[in-house]
Amino acid sequence: MSSFTYSVFFANFKSRLTTISAVFAVAVLVGAGWTMSARAADSSTKSPIKMGLGMSLTGPLAANGKSALLAMQIWASDVNAKGGLLGRPVKLVYYDNQSNASTVPGIYTKLLDVDKVDLVISGYATNMIAPAMPIVIGHGKVFISLFGLAVNTQFHYPKYFSMLPTGPNAEESFTKGFFDIAMQQNPKPQTVAIVGANADFSDHCMTGALANAKAAGLKVSYDETYPPRTTDYTPVVRAIQATNPDLLAICSYPLDSVGMVRALNEIGYTPKMVGGGMVGLQSTSVQTDLGPALNGIVDYNFWLPEKTMNFPGVTKLMQEYQAKAASEGIDPLGYYMAPWGYADMQVLGQAITVTKSLDDTKLADYIHRATFDTVVGDVKFGADGEWAQSRVLQVQFHGISGHGLDQFRNANSVETILTPAQYKTGNAIYPYSAGKNATQNAAAHS
Repeated sequence: MSSFTYSVFFANFKSRLTTISAVFAVAVLVGAGWTMSARAADSSTKSPIKMGLGMSLTGPLAANGKSALLAMQIWASDVNAKGGLLGRPVKLVYYDNQSNASTVPGIYTKLLDVDKVDLVISGYATNMIAPAMPIVIGHGKVFISLFGLAVNTQFHYPKYFSMLPTGPNAEESFTKGFFDIAMQQNPKPQTVAIVGANADFSDHCMTGALANAKAAGLKVSYDETYPPRTTDYTPVVRAIQATNPDLLAICSYPLDSVGMVRALNEIGYTPKMVGGGMVGLQSTSVQTDLGPALNGIVDYNFWLPEKTMNFPGVTKLMQEYQAKAASEGIDPLGYYMAPWGYADMQVLGQAITVTKSLDDTKLADYIHRATFDTVVGDVKFGADGEWAQSRVLQVQFHGISGHGLDQFRNANSVETILTPAQYKTGNAIYPYSAGKNATQNAAAHS
């Protein structure tokens, strides 16, 4: 061959080789994508694993219920994108319990006997979880509850597990941090008033608060309940004020929490410390509604976007949650419910994956033994399905100005974690009157 012919030959050969390499590379990439798509498609053609629940989507618990459900749906989407569980897609089957406990037994009966779900999980809140227990127990099902305070103390059901970080002494631990903070002050408080609704949650919370007060050597000046349908809390607060306690521990649900805060501010009543077990103050809609009226209150919480609580995966979850919540009219921040709704499902998903089973007995045995890696940190269950160790936060509101959302997005500027020590971000502003008047910069952050 001439040099020209060789040059043409090698040029053509190089061109063909490049083309073949490119085609091969594309084939590899397409093949990889096909494998992932095929895995998802294969799972989608199989019958789904149905997980049933009743959730508060209307009524006074709906703000938290909707937030929790969205997080659960994100978990299901994440799992299904990876091929599902046991090679099958996951499907959530849910009904609105209307924040009404009387609807709950019927919902779980329908889920199990008519819908034939494979597994059940609870909706949100103690008062909605307890009525499901006889149905669940009767069917021998594993039951992971979401924010149920001491629900299993009356049943001792071995397949019950609580996604609520209250630990083995659930009733006491809910307000223990509140009392611990109070007794660190100088001079120490001497008296306490304890109040709550005549309902399951408040009953457990108040029982724990009374035990904590006794352990601290405090005199109880007031220990009364109010009807759950109370709308005017001014007489309740005035009755408490008449006993002149140093501390006011409140065990309330969302509507009554709002009512109590408004009554305290309208009357101008300022005991030395207020809060402890007020459900609802963690919700973004309640926070923006009450605004500066929250300042000074010390209340429980379970997670905030602080460096001390930046567990693996939680930032990604919150970004995805907030992107979806904004368009769905749901709690735009989701700090209270979203991490726990997702973690609730992570526990169940891990148990299914490891046991390779949907058998309730096998799942319960594994859940009792295992430690779970979740977006709220490591989860380990102990007696009665409660957490092996308590991790209830007590958080103080301060420096809230107006009713804008952004100040709550950066939680550190208006909320300080006071306890437990490993998550603490600052010190208490005491007494309550000082906390009410403190600016954002006045809070002592560590």
